[in-house]
Amino acid sequence: MKAAKNITALNTRSKVIYEEALRLGFTDCGITTADSPVDASRYLIDWIKNGYHGEMKYMEERADLRCDPRKFASWARSVIMVLQNYNPSAVQKDPSAPVIARYSYGRDYHSVINNKLKKLAIFIQTEIGPCRVQAFIDTSPILEKSLAQRAGLGWQGKNSILISKKYGSFFFLGGILTDLETEYNQVPAKDYCGNCNLCIENCPTGALVSPHVLDARKCISYLTIENRKGGLPVELRSKFQNRIFGCDICQEVCPWNRKSFPHSEPELKPVPELLEMSRDDWFALDEKKFSALFKYTPFERLKYSGLMRNLEFVK
Repeated sequence: MKAAKNITALNTRSKVIYEEALRLGFTDCGITTADSPVDASRYLIDWIKNGYHGEMKYMEERADLRCDPRKFASWARSVIMVLQNYNPSAVQKDPSAPVIARYSYGRDYHSVINNKLKKLAIFIQTEIGPCRVQAFIDTSPILEKSLAQRAGLGWQGKNSILISKKYGSFFFLGGILTDLETEYNQVPAKDYCGNCNLCIENCPTGALVSPHVLDARKCISYLTIENRKGGLPVELRSKFQNRIFGCDICQEVCPWNRKSFPHSEPELKPVPELLEMSRDDWFALDEKKFSALFKYTPFERLKYSGLMRNLEFVK
């Protein structure tokens, strides 16, 4: 590894990190402090008290870590947040086929984003100076949406999803904790939802119980992916709108996604055969075909048995 350049000017450090993040293919990048996002922490505690997290016990078990990045990494001073567009250039061809979320069209994003974050971390250590780094994605106990908002990348919409004024909301979030000091964004992104309530009005199961508050127990995305142990609520069967893996409805109706454009990340490219599947193809899927078609995709987490449960529910 070549010697670091030891860039000392804080604004130059931020500029260099931003430019490298974009060079690596991230859609946007912002930097903020590692201080606790206090308002978001209070919201999380209330959200858990109301039981809105459903069976996601890990949310309450690690709530204290989520409320303060420095409890997760005591040495952290800065948080570098990135966005990765995943909006595909093509969608499922058969309008009668069971519907899957757009993010699931290609390779599992966890490995894709993590690999790119590692490259960014190595670049920082090489080009700026020796420092501690810890990459994270949504599997870590960190309130990444709140940190991204504070870094100026977007605001949390009424559907609870981060929305960018430039890019809409079809993107993944990732970040790097570091003990490196940089110039920080001083102005959190402004909320531009205004009087629009389309996401709330169009949620078929009423999971958006109020602006910015999601009851996961009614959310199609949670029920079809996170809720892997039990059955699906019969009372909601008629409201699933043929969705078997995730749900994009609250994003599809969002006016800010008119600005969303197709991504150019090769590893997130849709699996062609997946988009070609007809309704009959889905219901004829056997375990061998599942393993071949969905290898290294988000569907591996659900497993064949989970997918069959979801298909039977909307049949």
